[in-house]
Amino acid sequence: MKKTLVGLLISTLLLAAVGCSSETAPQDKASADAIQVGLVQLADNGAFTDMREGFSTKMRELGYTEEQMIIDYKNANGDTATLNSIMQTMVDEKKDMIVTIGTPATQAIVNMNSGIPVFYISVSNPVGAKVITDMNTPDKNATGTSNAIPVSEMFKLADQLTPNRQTYGLIYNTGEINAVTTIENAKKYLDSVGLNYKEVIITSSSEVQQAAQSLVNQVDAFFIPNDSVVQSAMPQVAEIAKNAKIPVYGSSAVMVQSGAFATVSIDDITIGGITAEMAEKYLKGTPIEQIPSLIVTDFTTVINKSTADALGLTLPQSVLDSSKIID
Repeated sequence: MKKTLVGLLISTLLLAAVGCSSETAPQDKASADAIQVGLVQLADNGAFTDMREGFSTKMRELGYTEEQMIIDYKNANGDTATLNSIMQTMVDEKKDMIVTIGTPATQAIVNMNSGIPVFYISVSNPVGAKVITDMNTPDKNATGTSNAIPVSEMFKLADQLTPNRQTYGLIYNTGEINAVTTIENAKKYLDSVGLNYKEVIITSSSEVQQAAQSLVNQVDAFFIPNDSVVQSAMPQVAEIAKNAKIPVYGSSAVMVQSGAFATVSIDDITIGGITAEMAEKYLKGTPIEQIPSLIVTDFTTVINKSTADALGLTLPQSVLDSSKIID
């Protein structure tokens, strides 16, 4: 009797094991066959979140379901050593492609010369950052989208909305070539029209608040470039500026959402989606060097109405009618 019960128990367990195996096998196969994508950014901020969602959403819309494409998202939380470690792990795992957001993440993986194709989102100066050498025929196994900041349009908007500003405060991190490029262009423009500027260079987001505070008695407006380190502390800059009745002109709509006064910028979700379309071309057989790096120039004026009210500004109706207004 005992032997019979033991035999039945063993048979039941074996059947259960076989049943579990047959149920999980298709899932394991789907995971093994899925396209493995690493999606990496240096730091977290609203603009990067929109870019990331723009890429992921567009890939799903293009038919790459979660079973067909596994997107492994990693954020280095502003630490370069962590960023390099993340990239090395992606290489060791032999990802099918790596998608980067911003310049530092793109430089980190391209400099590894891993052989894994790289698709970048929002690198303002890809050639200057040395992630490619030619926009039309990208090399180094990388291509993607550029969000060149329309500096002249930004300052023309500033002159229209807040005229007679004579000195701009510039805060940026020299470790980000994108920010340096934008600041250099800003200085050239300001010099050409006879305006002044004061600059403070920072190395981490913890220094941004003090930098802004040090400038409020020396400037009558701020211009913040496309700098992920400064952008992560944008609410503090915006608060200090509002208390001093100084407008802040940012380089992205997310900066305006975080309290900056206004910007002329691209849509971050859109630029992420464009990079996804470029990645799909590669997946369908187009060599990466035949996918030109694109400068996205579909700019929109974005204004924070609450900040305008706090600054006591009355905005021209013509500008309001043609702008995206954030309350």
